[in-house]
Amino acid sequence: MQKVYANATEALDGLLEDGMLIAAGGFGLCGIPELLLEAIKEAGTKDLTFASNNAGVDDFGIGILLQTKQVKKMMSSYVGENAEFMRQYLSGELELEFNPQGTLAERMRAGGAGIPGFYTQTGVGTVIAEGKDVKSWNGKDYILEEGIFADLAIVKAWKADETGNAIFRKTARNFNVPAATCGKVCVLEVEEIVPVGSLDPDAIHLPGIYVHRIVQGEHEKRIEQRTTRPREEA
Repeated sequence: MQKVYANATEALDGLLEDGMLIAAGGFGLCGIPELLLEAIKEAGTKDLTFASNNAGVDDFGIGILLQTKQVKKMMSSYVGENAEFMRQYLSGELELEFNPQGTLAERMRAGGAGIPGFYTQTGVGTVIAEGKDVKSWNGKDYILEEGIFADLAIVKAWKADETGNAIFRKTARNFNVPAATCGKVCVLEVEEIVPVGSLDPDAIHLPGIYVHRIVQGEHEKRIEQRTTRPREEA
């Protein structure tokens, strides 16, 4: 089965539809599928729901889709660093399903494992628990969280072979693995495609069985918050 596509637009061909739920990997601007997000913008697909730790910044990451009003709802943990995200939410233009970070990661992982829901103590006694089923074990309350089953997963890796076995570099691993597994279809963008058999099996983070399409490209690797200090005299 040929999985490698020439560009992000071709890799998404036939997969996009209005109103779909997309799971996106990345954390801030680290490890985000920037080429695929740009292709979604160009496609004009609208009324989208994104399950993603955050929405990047105003002009990068999912933020570019907020600018074009293509996103209807965010399922996220962090709403900072993106003024347009906050503006749309506070004005009622954007729905937000707020998730504690670990809960969001586990909801994606659960969906990928075929688990419809799980109980957790995180969020008990807060607004996170409102409207959710509560059960008690050993004198402690737990709330029910549902697994995320996305229509499409878009993720970014450092290296992958032609079958989709992928390695994520350092912190870019973040939400990419659980996001990849919870989509009905997973499209992987990668910095480098290597021959089958050249990756150490013990180093693979995402097995190719989860990956349906692959695209290689050049990435900007923008720094979200650049922090510097004067270099000390030699």
